[in-house]
Amino acid sequence: MADKQDAPTAAAVVDPEGMVSGWSEGGRLLLGWTARDTVGRPVTDLLVDPPPPGFPERYDADPTGWIALRHRDGSTVDAVVTSQPLFGPDGRAMGHALTMQRWGRRPVIADRAFEQCPFALGVYDPELRFQWINASSGRVIAHSEEQVLGRKYREVLPELDRSLFPERDDKPYTDALAEVARTGEPTRLITVFQPRGGDYANAWATSIWPVRDAEGRVRAIANWGFDMSAEYWARQRLLMLNRASGGIGRTLDVIGTAQELARTPVPGFVDLVTVDLFGEVLRGEEPPSRSPFHPGEPIGLSRAARHSTKVAADQAPGGTTPVTHSPGSVAARCMATGRSTVELATEPGQGGEWAFGPGLAADPAHWPPGNPVIDESIAADGLTGRITVPLRARGALLGVVAFSRLDRPEAFTADDLILAEELTAKAAVAIDNARRYSRERTTALTLQRSLLPQGLPNQEAVEVASRYLPGGTGTEVGGDWFDVVPLSGARVALVVGDVVGHGLHASASMGRLRTAVRTLADVDLPPDELLTHLDDLVLHLAGDLQPTGRPQPAGESGATCLYTVYDPVSRHLTLASAGHPPPLIISPDGTMTPISVHPGPPLGIGGLPFEATDLEVPEGSLLALYTDGLVESRERDADQRITELQRALNPSATSLEALCDTVMDTMLPQRRTDDAALLLVRTRALDPHHVADWEVKPDSAYVPRARKLAVDQVDAWGLEEASFVTELVVSELVTNAIRYGEPPIKLRLIRDSSLICEVSDASNTAPHLRRARAFDEGGRGLLLVAQLTQGWGTRHTSDGKTIWCAQTLSRSEPP
Repeated sequence: MADKQDAPTAAAVVDPEGMVSGWSEGGRLLLGWTARDTVGRPVTDLLVDPPPPGFPERYDADPTGWIALRHRDGSTVDAVVTSQPLFGPDGRAMGHALTMQRWGRRPVIADRAFEQCPFALGVYDPELRFQWINASSGRVIAHSEEQVLGRKYREVLPELDRSLFPERDDKPYTDALAEVARTGEPTRLITVFQPRGGDYANAWATSIWPVRDAEGRVRAIANWGFDMSAEYWARQRLLMLNRASGGIGRTLDVIGTAQELARTPVPGFVDLVTVDLFGEVLRGEEPPSRSPFHPGEPIGLSRAARHSTKVAADQAPGGTTPVTHSPGSVAARCMATGRSTVELATEPGQGGEWAFGPGLAADPAHWPPGNPVIDESIAADGLTGRITVPLRARGALLGVVAFSRLDRPEAFTADDLILAEELTAKAAVAIDNARRYSRERTTALTLQRSLLPQGLPNQEAVEVASRYLPGGTGTEVGGDWFDVVPLSGARVALVVGDVVGHGLHASASMGRLRTAVRTLADVDLPPDELLTHLDDLVLHLAGDLQPTGRPQPAGESGATCLYTVYDPVSRHLTLASAGHPPPLIISPDGTMTPISVHPGPPLGIGGLPFEATDLEVPEGSLLALYTDGLVESRERDADQRITELQRALNPSATSLEALCDTVMDTMLPQRRTDDAALLLVRTRALDPHHVADWEVKPDSAYVPRARKLAVDQVDAWGLEEASFVTELVVSELVTNAIRYGEPPIKLRLIRDSSLICEVSDASNTAPHLRRARAFDEGGRGLLLVAQLTQGWGTRHTSDGKTIWCAQTLSRSEPP
């Protein structure tokens, strides 16, 4: 109740002649006149202006009015006057009872303005009991003022005691009122609620503030609000489009992007979204270039995504389901015409409501031609409305999307159709980008796998196993590669490299480098010289690929490479690196073999040397050659990752293939950002009894002796069938070394998977195969060697050269 000092009320009794017959203490407080001053005087003496006609009887019909009263000090008091007639026991009129209350300078018409305000106004006591509401507020809450006065807010409006969207952490409106009453701090908020008996949710902008007395005490809580549904839902559409910009197309995966489209508008816009795509799109192929529709034939698609408010019915991530759209279906018509269709279960205003209140969007004049379509049959599917939009990007049809409402009664608007088409257009570009990426990635991966070794060659020097894994979905194929190249003298080259960049260009660059390494390895160059030649080759390739006047480095520039050669006879490992990490070497007893290697610059830099490192490794040692994708991590530094790799390498593992799988599973995360290659090698040593070597005197008379030593050794190995050829090639090679080479001269036989004959001398002059003429005395020796053996060649060393040839041994002649 208001404080007397805040609003003193004067009460007066006026007899039928208009004379004051009674005066209250409130009259003295309000006007300064005492009962002695006023009783017996005409009531009109209290008025500043002449009395209105029929005063005070005129206020009986309209008992409240505004009037100017005269204060004792001569000032004017604006007051609200209330008149009530008085009657005696016999029903005879005995005058009027007047009440007068100050309302400052505000005229009574201002009170009528508050009452007739189109905004909802209300006043409540600190316990949130209704004290006053205007007519607009009564219409909003569907109650009259008489129905709510004195009742608690929670009792009258229980629907505002909860949030309509609990997932947004919205504060219930009743709690906001209570907080203002408790803290005395005003607040502003937007409240979304569905009025009792209403068919859709409204959005209200409201302000709540405390009403204080003269002493600053909170005596009431007031609020006002207006319906801003159209503006609110338009803003929600913009926010949804903003979320779609950041939430759709985050991955270069067709199905993942379709699922992002399905999740984005649920539940804020619709309750169910389905995305159907052509099979070609899912496979990364070009979508149908011409209309895939034939009259009377159904259209087969794959459901790539389905998301609804009923979680149990959602499609499992990553899966697709075949769907068929009949020729006359809405989806088929949309795909055929390229135009969207809006279906409503009922006519708006006849059992349904527009989602965002009346306005331009709800005006049928603003709908595209042919929309909306009233189809009561969709109600049988539990739908109140559905928007079907063709999924098109860059002029190609990818599929169709359906946005459906299940339980909500509000109807779609023309603005809703625009929102659905915007969401679909954003997703269509992202899906087409993912399709193009999938196609390029598949092509690059196919190219790379075709360029990598399809099977590692058979040789006796080492046991090998390898793995290559491309980066995860969403990353392009890189240029990691490896190779195993058999060399002369039972040796083997082990190679691993990494091309900078990703995609088709990286794969093609990797293929060029691997081919170049194989070609240079066939020349039997030492590792450091081979990398020098490879570096020069990369520089030449870069120059060939540069447009005139626009220098651009080739893809091989910045590539790294590790080239190692293992000799099972001496158990020596020689290696050189072009910016690549050195291998890990673990002895059979589990100890690490330190490598003092100085990696050279990456390929394509030019002008800097490469250094070779030579070390002896025990038989049965485990070597791990890898690319940086295996050890790179954002969470740990390179040293920690290499330590983890060392722990994962078990030198006692019986199967290198199984060990490869273990290492890859241990080192690589689920979501890989780079490709990785691993080459595991277990060294073998050739039995000393399978190697025989002799010093050869630089005298032609020693040739028969050399032939006999070789034949005797071959016979001792039980290879009598190879004796004849061995005798011929030894005779020819030793004779050439004595005649054209320089001492010292050495002869070596190696029994491996093949029978190898090597003759070394200190000369750097390499022999050449040529065709002898009819009367030439020489020139036929190397031709004879080439015809009788399965391979021959020259290997240059720091001490000269080695001429070698190899004969294949039959399966019945094991080493």
